[in-house]
Amino acid sequence: MVQAKAWILKQHFEGFPKDSDFELKEEKLPEPKDGEVLVEAVFLSVDPYMRPFSRVRMQPGDVMIGTQVAKVIQSNNPAFPVGCLVVGRCGWRTHTVSDGTGLIMVPNDWPQDVPFSLALGGLGMPGFTALYGLEEVLAIKPGETLLVNAAAGAVGSVVGQIAKLKGCKVVGSAGSDAKVAYVKELGFDHVINYKTVPSLEEALKQASPEGYDCYFENVGGHFFSVALPQMKQFGRIAVCGGISLYNDEEPQTGPYPHLPMIFKELRMEGFLVGRWEHKNEESLKRMLTWVQEASHNSDPTHGLMGDKCSTCSSMLYLSCIITGKLKCSEHVTVGFENMPAAFMGMLQGENTGKAIVKV
Repeated sequence: MVQAKAWILKQHFEGFPKDSDFELKEEKLPEPKDGEVLVEAVFLSVDPYMRPFSRVRMQPGDVMIGTQVAKVIQSNNPAFPVGCLVVGRCGWRTHTVSDGTGLIMVPNDWPQDVPFSLALGGLGMPGFTALYGLEEVLAIKPGETLLVNAAAGAVGSVVGQIAKLKGCKVVGSAGSDAKVAYVKELGFDHVINYKTVPSLEEALKQASPEGYDCYFENVGGHFFSVALPQMKQFGRIAVCGGISLYNDEEPQTGPYPHLPMIFKELRMEGFLVGRWEHKNEESLKRMLTWVQEASHNSDPTHGLMGDKCSTCSSMLYLSCIITGKLKCSEHVTVGFENMPAAFMGMLQGENTGKAIVKV
């Protein structure tokens, strides 16, 4: 019998999450029955969607939602032998007993020089979100100009790189000079620090005077209101997120999008990545190819940094997979006990690339 730990949503968030909203509990798990497996978390993901989803998909007392890369340590299910790695929506748990529903095996041919944690990032849900937002929602074409905000984040950083691979001009926005420098290294044509420019409107106009064919929206709020009038006629907008809205105690209001959308005949579509889940296997193969081409990879186990997290004082390391065509960076917090701090730090923009917790 295994002693497991889990982070519970003690109460719904009011405004920005705080430590008292979470509770760490322990529980003894039963031995897996026939057809079941016991998995142990190796890497856990913290993502912006958890903030709004917790309000509509969770009740106080529930285990925090989330995905993890886990190792099968006991198995009575031949589809998941002991020692294999899986990706599953197990939530913020150290151990889970599962009948296999929803578990996805990490491919046996996963390249040795690619960290398994990327199955939660550039080669997982955020990467698929970027790919499907560009291909399925925006139907982006070579020669078009794309605007993406939160460009240093897990999704935005991949969005811009894939758009460049497709022959597009890419303008990104980020919230610090360090993030701007990182996004420029990814090959974006122009990058704006939206916090320091005198005028966001003028900065977007200077980056692309002719306007924008496509807009990959991750932020919402003021940025959206400024960007919308700069869309080209028949422009397309993929609404992936609205992180500037998630922690509001009072909903933001206006300006409203109706007139620009009518006069410019814009198309705007919200989406969830699960709509194209049936394409994930083929998409992963494509993205692995991009990661590996002209690869110059650093081993993340040697990437430990001496910096402390400003929220929890835990040790961090930044793992950067430096490759020819698709670069994936991770902001890693060490220790399951630091899940809430990693989550809150991500919501405050502390991460460059994908925010991960290493158990």
